[in-house]
Amino acid sequence: MVGLGVDVYDMPAYTSANVQGTAVLLAEMARAGVTKLVLASSMVIYGEGSYTCVRHGSVRPGPRAKDALDAGVFEPPCPHCAQPLMPGTVDESVPADPRNVYADTKLAQEHLAASWARMTGGSVTALRYHNVYGPRMPRDTPYAGVAALFRSALLRGEAPKVFEDGQQRRDFVHVRDVARANVLALEQKAPFAAYNIASGRPRTIADLAKALSAACDGPPPVVTGDYRLGDVRHIVASPARAAADLGFTAEIAFEDGMAEFAAVNA
Repeated sequence: MVGLGVDVYDMPAYTSANVQGTAVLLAEMARAGVTKLVLASSMVIYGEGSYTCVRHGSVRPGPRAKDALDAGVFEPPCPHCAQPLMPGTVDESVPADPRNVYADTKLAQEHLAASWARMTGGSVTALRYHNVYGPRMPRDTPYAGVAALFRSALLRGEAPKVFEDGQQRRDFVHVRDVARANVLALEQKAPFAAYNIASGRPRTIADLAKALSAACDGPPPVVTGDYRLGDVRHIVASPARAAADLGFTAEIAFEDGMAEFAAVNA
């Protein structure tokens, strides 16, 4: 089960598929003598990304308040002085801070996989995917990623609806780059290692919507000011460890990938 989910009633489905399903898989791997796992993890385990306050240095803001979001205040404040923050990048050493049920289940998968590795002597490489897009993404489902939701709207002749003010920063990485990262991860032998799989070139959600609208020759995006509780404002990560240890660097440019993704039959 992927995506933020629709409402609290999705909790049993997410935990059943992602947590219990992973536990069943790991147990059967042990029975079959499988010793290597490449885990499809996610950047959502970090929660909000890295921020700097001019007074307090590096900080991790708490979940954004509903009353602030209702008022159109989308940037998280410093948890100490409530002043504006400067967003930065996170690396794999940053403590996990999941902010929604999907993120909770992805972190649980990492913990279960690490326990499996300790008990069996196996090896786990957890790839923390950022916003993956590309051919064969699902269409017309509320559980899809934002790129798929925007494309589905454009294929219906509708404008993409951009939540908040569109300035949320994300890292969009093409699925073929992600597939290559998975192959490289098969060579890792560490009991447990985690890597950010990202392009290292952040874009805003508005950038994404504009690129897809242009590629589809569709209507321009509409910024709605709506929001989803559990969404984070900015999450951008450093891909340096994956480059150093796996030899992975994303190759497909944002503009080229979006032009391909916009194709109707992609």
